[in-house]
Amino acid sequence: MFVRTLHDLGDLVSGRPRELHLTYSQHYCRRCAKYFPADLTDLAPRGGHYTHRVMRLAVRLVVEDGLPYRPASWLLWRDYRVFVPFATLQNWVEQAGKKSERPLGHG
Repeated sequence: MFVRTLHDLGDLVSGRPRELHLTYSQHYCRRCAKYFPADLTDLAPRGGHYTHRVMRLAVRLVVEDGLPYRPASWLLWRDYRVFVPFATLQNWVEQAGKKSERPLGHG
């Protein structure tokens, strides 16, 4: 068994950050002779440290609410108790294609 830690939106009642510690299995394919982990992409992208909920909220703050990266990062900490470096936030927005000139949903 393996454990993966993900940062999620904090608990608004206690004002504390929330970390999810996921225990998952790893499997072996005899045909290709490789190990592979259980699929957790419904919670977070492969190799990511934040849940999709955090990522969606962070991108929304920048794109829809028009906040610059640093203030958006601070707001995530202040209101949701999840620390996202502003450079990470910038990468998420750029990966989502929200800052590009092309319309949303078009490759």
